[in-house]
Amino acid sequence: MRLTLLSYNIHSGVGLDGVLDLGRVADVIGASGADVVGLQEVDRHRREQSGFEDQPGFLAERLGMHLAYAANLDAEPAHPGAPRAQYGTALLSRLPFASSQNTLLPCFEGSEQRGLLDATVVVGDGALRVLGTHLQHDSETERTRQAEAVVAALDDRPTVLLGDLNTTPGAPAHACLASRLDDAWALVGEGEGHTFAAELPPRRIDYVWVGGGVRAVSAQVLPSVASDHSALRVEVEL
Repeated sequence: MRLTLLSYNIHSGVGLDGVLDLGRVADVIGASGADVVGLQEVDRHRREQSGFEDQPGFLAERLGMHLAYAANLDAEPAHPGAPRAQYGTALLSRLPFASSQNTLLPCFEGSEQRGLLDATVVVGDGALRVLGTHLQHDSETERTRQAEAVVAALDDRPTVLLGDLNTTPGAPAHACLASRLDDAWALVGEGEGHTFAAELPPRRIDYVWVGGGVRAVSAQVLPSVASDHSALRVEVEL
């Protein structure tokens, strides 16, 4: 069976033009034809600019997809009686989730808490393990510790890992993951695969990894002004 995956840091819906427009994000996801989507930098009831919107809920409803959300940051409500202000990662799927859970990753003092969102997607008579994460942005040492925790959570099930890893090919965090998983772009992508060009120099820091018998078939970067990252689309075969 063939599935289309998408990894996309949506920058809380704020585009390269500084405009917050979740509709544009939804359009990018919809146009990709993705069956399973890993999102990073997703707000829930957090920003006055967005009317404290439930961003993952909006996207799931707009796209008609199932939702799993991980609140790695969870703060007091903006107003008494309002929902808690949250920020984290999300998984969207056209196929149902059998389960989902979030595990907090190692966090150095003063750093942003990161997590590993771990879901099982029902695929016909089988299942696909889908992992979503967003690793620390300013410390390769901390990223590597987090990557080690991801690797320690792996087993032999068919698995994909979607995320903004904030690391580049050949760096220690990348090498750690490559000890157990295959970097889909390295296998089937063409060109540099840069996904983050909002801050020079352009870098390949967004990934889809495959393991447990999942095979990467194709990979494309989808440029858009909807976020400061481009989306990464990968077709896989189970």
